[in-house]
Amino acid sequence: MPKIILGCIADDFTGATDLANNLVRAGMRVVQTIGVPREPLRSDVDAVVVALKSRTIKPDLAIEQSLHALKWLQAQGAQQIYFKYCSTFDSWYEGNTRGNIGPVTDALMDALNTDFTIATPAFPDNHRTVCNGYLFVGDVLLGESGMKDHPLTPMRDSNLVRVLQAQSQKKVGLISYKVIAKGSAAITQCINELKTQGVQIAVVDALSNDDLIRLGPALKNRPLVTAGSGVAIGLPANWHLTPNAKSSLLPSAKGFQAIVSGSCSQATQAQVAHFKQSGQPAFEIDVMQLDTEQAKQAQIEKALQWAQLLVSKQAVLIYSTADPARVQDVQKRWGVEASGVMIEQTLAQLTQGLVRLGVSQLLVAGGETSGSCVQALQVTQLQIGPQIDPGVPWCYAHSSFSASQGLHISLKSGNFGRVDFFSKAWRVLS
Repeated sequence: MPKIILGCIADDFTGATDLANNLVRAGMRVVQTIGVPREPLRSDVDAVVVALKSRTIKPDLAIEQSLHALKWLQAQGAQQIYFKYCSTFDSWYEGNTRGNIGPVTDALMDALNTDFTIATPAFPDNHRTVCNGYLFVGDVLLGESGMKDHPLTPMRDSNLVRVLQAQSQKKVGLISYKVIAKGSAAITQCINELKTQGVQIAVVDALSNDDLIRLGPALKNRPLVTAGSGVAIGLPANWHLTPNAKSSLLPSAKGFQAIVSGSCSQATQAQVAHFKQSGQPAFEIDVMQLDTEQAKQAQIEKALQWAQLLVSKQAVLIYSTADPARVQDVQKRWGVEASGVMIEQTLAQLTQGLVRLGVSQLLVAGGETSGSCVQALQVTQLQIGPQIDPGVPWCYAHSSFSASQGLHISLKSGNFGRVDFFSKAWRVLS
């Protein structure tokens, strides 16, 4: 049975491909699984990323799923475990209580019998940096960015030490950018000093990719790493792996092209607007008309009839993406959880229909939307391919809804991608 060197647990599907993308670019051969596999690993790869849909579920369920993934990865011989969360450090939220990142980290530490790990969502390539423990989105503090009004997981505190300490039973400290700049030996010394102070989790500053690469060697013998995807660029070198173009090769792309967008992030709103303004065909799902099964099926049928007339000629976009005011109206009418499930189910069924129409090049925007769509398509593994934009690669999979050919699919985090993402992604496959 093949043995892997790095086993990764991601709390959502787009985050999983984000992490896998960075590992591939740094020289690892990577497979992403949708959920925890039932069988042992068959592929000869360096790393496996297990994609869970745990980002927005309650801590006890997130812990249960994460420990299940850990057990499977350990059975595949994983030498190091990587718990991956979003670069905006957001997760489950309910009332005044928020966050399952801390509880999952605590549980993984206990299961691995380790007394120290790091935490950093820094991803400079996507303008996520950490300075003095504060997370910045571009030049703006997290709590002043668009994340403060996220419909599912609002983030209004930018201080990661404070945020994580409120979630974790472990003592949380900080490794500052001043230490990081001095290199791996200084980082290791700082870790040892923090441990003598009782610190078990250290938030790590990172202002650039160079900081993440300097961090890498200091993590070589750590059983557990917790981070966004950025730290991944500094880890493969610990196993003497270097960038290799062959690690991102995919089969040739064929078939029709389509985009399904459920994210309501500012980045995705801009991408939808850019696609429409460029004169390309787009169909909006009226989310206020999904209150009954009959109404939902009517919208799905209408959207697929529209797509069938156009998809053989050009890429089409079907979207429920809306501005915050529209989202709030929907949530007030049906509730946050119910409205989210309703929209995800609609888009998932639409995706099945598009693939049946011959779509085999598919972009999906939004973490929750991506999770629902790949599950609906009965995809179990993804081969990671070339990057479209930082954090977003093309992947290749097999789906029972596309029996005659494979499926090229990209799962885009709502916050990721440049404004022309929906238009340019196809050129990467050509």
